[in-house]
Amino acid sequence: MISAGDFRNGVTFEMDGNVVQIIEFQHVKPGKGAAFVRTKIRNVISGAVTEKTFNPTDKYPTAFVERKDMQYLYRDGDLYYFMDNETYENIPISASTLGDNFKFVKENMDVKVLSYKGNVFGVEPPFFIELEVTQTDPGFKGDTATNATKPATLETGAEIRVPLFINEGDHIKVDTRTGEYMERA
Repeated sequence: MISAGDFRNGVTFEMDGNVVQIIEFQHVKPGKGAAFVRTKIRNVISGAVTEKTFNPTDKYPTAFVERKDMQYLYRDGDLYYFMDNETYENIPISASTLGDNFKFVKENMDVKVLSYKGNVFGVEPPFFIELEVTQTDPGFKGDTATNATKPATLETGAEIRVPLFINEGDHIKVDTRTGEYMERA
């Protein structure tokens, strides 16, 4: 059991027969009245996001989410195929199950496949990925004084904003949680 006062980002628990994961939480202590926890939660099966407030003393059963290391192999139409690193079994996962941050994943890259009671509900890529810039405007040497950025297309097809000094062919590190440029690799 987990109490609402112990909620943190990423915690999964069962509520009203559904498995939900906390995306954001805020512990609020108003000057008048009782404290409460304001959250943004996502149903891990359907993907629906809702906002809900909890009493800090409310208790809910924790949900065990299995995180399994798998290797992304290839895409075939609307299905993406992953290989279990231990059993070498291939499993297909539909594109609707994958998150927005999957656009940074290359073939043969290791990811974590998230499942609850055998049902896959998400794929978690590594937090930081090194990718090559395949298309962007020419860069200018020494142009680092300002915080100006320009669009760039990466080898996976994803588009992000990068500093002006980045050129085509450069390898950069991207934070997959935010989709932001981190540094040159």
